[in-house]
Amino acid sequence: MRRFSLIAVPYLWLLGLFMVPFLIVFKISLSDVALSIPPYTPTLELSDGWAGFRDFLSQLDFENFEFLATDDLYWKSYLSSVQIAFISTSICLLIGFPIAYGMANAPKEWQPTLMLLVILPFWTSFLIRVYSLIGILSQEGMLNQFLMWVGIINEPLTILNTNVAVYIGIVYTYVPFMILPIYATLIKLDGSLLEAAEDLGCSRTEAFWRITVPLSKAGIIAGCFLVFIPALGEFVIPSLLGGSDTLMIGKVLYEEFFANRDWPVAGAVAVILLLILIIPIVLYQRNEQKMMEAET
Repeated sequence: MRRFSLIAVPYLWLLGLFMVPFLIVFKISLSDVALSIPPYTPTLELSDGWAGFRDFLSQLDFENFEFLATDDLYWKSYLSSVQIAFISTSICLLIGFPIAYGMANAPKEWQPTLMLLVILPFWTSFLIRVYSLIGILSQEGMLNQFLMWVGIINEPLTILNTNVAVYIGIVYTYVPFMILPIYATLIKLDGSLLEAAEDLGCSRTEAFWRITVPLSKAGIIAGCFLVFIPALGEFVIPSLLGGSDTLMIGKVLYEEFFANRDWPVAGAVAVILLLILIIPIVLYQRNEQKMMEAET
């Protein structure tokens, strides 16, 4: 009984905070838009009982999902979101791995301080950090002023309201999620393995690629998932830093819900986005399970 209770707690958590909201959104995605509050006509009323459910199945249609397939805006938004999330994750990896490697090889007394510097941005509101980038990346911002003062450019660059600003915002926001799992893996690395590799004729560079990188694979995979998954559905950063040409599905979803008030189409967008996100989430959970099994 105790074992059943322990297992039931996470399943009840998933049922209440994932499955029930998903079913509600899925129900909305099968509805018809209407000028009412809420702005849709439900095709299924639970109060009608089994008869209402039977009528719902007989009239079931996926016109909102078909609409997404025929409108270029939506599938281009999905592809653009995947591209931006993938490139941002790659940049975070290129930046985060050297930082994590330096932290893991720093003197023991410095490691807590370096860890504090990495997590320090989380002490500030996410929205405030994104707004601060507006002041940095604008034409009159600190970045352009610094580049002109150094003499690298003669006139301000247009960075804000472009995809470049979105990449900067995502990388700045999510790079700690890449650093921390890689650091947690590298800190456990046995230094004697590197010494043995060098004794067997490997250079320090070869030892790094043959020993350090493969043994940090679990942290790299975890960091990539932790960055890619939230970046794929991001809407605050593209809304504040991106321009009209910036296509991300989170931004489109927000506009469908609150600007166009087309909840059925927005529900269909959300369902497909969630199904896309389930793939990396499942892969991440399997990676975490393998890490736990390897440690035991």
